Amino acid sequence: MFFSGDVWECLRPGAKILRSGSRFDARAEMQTVARMPAAPPRRPAKLHYAWIAAGVTFVTLLAAAGARATPGVILLPLGNEFQWSRATVSSIVSINIFLYGLIGPFAAALYQCFGLRRTMMAAMALLAAGYGLSTLATAYWHFVVLWGFVVGIGSGMAASVLGAAVATRWFTQRRGLVMGLLTASTATGQLIFLPSLAKIVTTQGWRGAPIVVSAATVLAIPLIWRFMRDDPAEVGLLPYGETDPTHAHAVPAGNPAKRAIDTFLEAVHHRDFWLLAGSFFVCGASTNGLIGTHLVSAAYDCGIPEVRAASLLAVMGLFDLAGTTASGWLSDRYNCRYLLFGYYGLRGLSLLFLPTALLGPTAGLGVFAVFYGLDWIATVPPTVRLSAEVFGRERASIVFGWVVASHQVGAAFAAYTAGVVRTQSGSYAPAFLGAGALCVIAAVAVLPIGKAWAGTPQAANA
Repeated sequence: MFFSGDVWECLRPGAKILRSGSRFDARAEMQTVARMPAAPPRRPAKLHYAWIAAGVTFVTLLAAAGARATPGVILLPLGNEFQWSRATVSSIVSINIFLYGLIGPFAAALYQCFGLRRTMMAAMALLAAGYGLSTLATAYWHFVVLWGFVVGIGSGMAASVLGAAVATRWFTQRRGLVMGLLTASTATGQLIFLPSLAKIVTTQGWRGAPIVVSAATVLAIPLIWRFMRDDPAEVGLLPYGETDPTHAHAVPAGNPAKRAIDTFLEAVHHRDFWLLAGSFFVCGASTNGLIGTHLVSAAYDCGIPEVRAASLLAVMGLFDLAGTTASGWLSDRYNCRYLLFGYYGLRGLSLLFLPTALLGPTAGLGVFAVFYGLDWIATVPPTVRLSAEVFGRERASIVFGWVVASHQVGAAFAAYTAGVVRTQSGSYAPAFLGAGALCVIAAVAVLPIGKAWAGTPQAANA
């Protein structure tokens, strides 16, 4: 600073102060500034750790997706070896799918109490053990225990609810996009695993597929242990895009099972919960319960080889990868009710067309694969977002866990019912047509979600 009369003026930091009579010489300041080095360039912002957590979660969900896709590939050879009907084999898969869904809300509570990392590692260990030991199974009850219970519980701990928990906990901005990418891991798992598993089953028998899946899930465990973190605060950060420190995640105390049940008992009093759960029941019935479990068998009935049918599922996974990622992007920008209306409507029309496609030219199956694949699980990102909007951010993952439970109840229902229909009628066509009709109904049912209704109180957004 320098004094001129009664006025104080400011010079640049680092200027040399020289007196000239009763005044400071400002020319010296100009010379000093000329000699100052240029400011160093600003370093680019580091990658937020949220993206690393999302990447580890993607790999975990990808391995779990391979595990969930396996029964559809080995349904026929398993039944042939043990002389079991489609209904008998389907009953094992239906138990698996049911537990996969039932575990979801409790898994969400486990994430809150015991952390994401430990729960994810436990899920991979259960999947590895269940599939690895199944190669030694020789009786129906062995498969019920290993595939139905052990694999079912492990799958439920590494399901869509995991992606919802990670997206909600680690992201404020880009949450819909991240949920779309994590959900698309199922499609990526199909792309990677299904063609290879089908080829292994054809050349080496059905036991080769569980060995591959078991190895993949074991390899995911050290990756989770090294890089996954439970919460942004663990690495000294706020969620990606968050600017308010008061919104930092707090780990709730108490029994996780009780918290899951209490949240459910509160949610069932809201109309929107039943609309979300009902539409997701249809979603499960029309995707992994029906198509994921029975498409390969249905194609085989129509003279299409198993490897080619599995490749068809992989193609659907490719389009699902694009469709689900785009769905996440769209759910950040557009009304999620209208998105769900379009997704369920398109899926319903595709399923109504499927019996014709199976019996017609090859091009028909290609058309089905494209349109059905685009919204295979594109319903997940808008459903997650609507759950958070209606029930609040803190309860969103547990509420969505119960919605996923409804999804898997629908899937278990369809997996078993379609097997019974095939055993009794000799065709899957009635099951495909029924699922298509349910999708059209669901498309209309989702439109009122989140809208005020005099008869039912709405949850306040948290």
